[in-house]
Amino acid sequence: MSTKSAVGFIGLGLMGKHMARNLLKAGFPLVVHNRSRAAVDELVAEGAAAAGSPQEVATRAGVVVTMLPNSPDVEAVAAGAGGLFAGASAGHIFVDSSTISPAVTQALAEKAAGLGADWLDAPVSGGPSGAQAGTLSIMVGGSASALERARPVLEAMGKTITHIGERPGSGQIAKACNQVAAAAALEGVAEALMLARAAGADPQMVFQAIRSGAANSWQMESQGPRMLSRDHRPGFKAWMHLKDLHIALDTAARHNLPMPGTAQIVQLYAALLAAGHGDDNISALVLALETMAAIELTDAGRR
Repeated sequence: MSTKSAVGFIGLGLMGKHMARNLLKAGFPLVVHNRSRAAVDELVAEGAAAAGSPQEVATRAGVVVTMLPNSPDVEAVAAGAGGLFAGASAGHIFVDSSTISPAVTQALAEKAAGLGADWLDAPVSGGPSGAQAGTLSIMVGGSASALERARPVLEAMGKTITHIGERPGSGQIAKACNQVAAAAALEGVAEALMLARAAGADPQMVFQAIRSGAANSWQMESQGPRMLSRDHRPGFKAWMHLKDLHIALDTAARHNLPMPGTAQIVQLYAALLAAGHGDDNISALVLALETMAAIELTDAGRR
């Protein structure tokens, strides 16, 4: 039997289920809750225990990880009726790995502190593949002492853990920066391949050439092949990246910072969602450029 303390996990989506499973593999007694039941049943079959509400998760686990879609979801799970704070006590650590507003994070951290608990914002980067492999990059804001207490939990889910700062919301600011840089790289890959197509060069051969030089990036390696094969099954859904970029632009606006490149990519994503591709992988961003140019990148792998 494990001597480790129980850990709670709420939010068993594309990322969360893999992260929770890695906690089980690391030997943590795990208490899980999710809006839909199928993922809960799957993990219960692997050794987790089910809880009927976020409040119950908090009463049964001293460290609780949340991995939820957006700020209102985290607010409801944490501070709503039957939420985490209703089951909180002094010494609790709440680790929010969702990507949400830094301002909302700061407000939730204040409420947790009023209960004698710690709130760590710990958003992640690495996608579903990194979540499955346990190699996520985790960006943490909040108390250094709380981070050290929660570190074994984070190490079961990620490879690189960076303490951005003591100020609540610091991790979310880092994640916003990550999403801005990722979006620019993604859009650059799409434009480069579309330029090859429009000018009469083989996009596949251009991809092979430029990936070996200074233009290579994680986005090139992970999303370039998807664009070329027209494989836009999720991974990281387009609507989620758009949500993250809105968070970045809202944060920038609070500090009077212009981000014209990000604003343009937001418009491409808005067109993509308007065309019904919100649940497609982020590689589908190339479809917005195809529509604008009235040409297709490739006929390969059509669905």
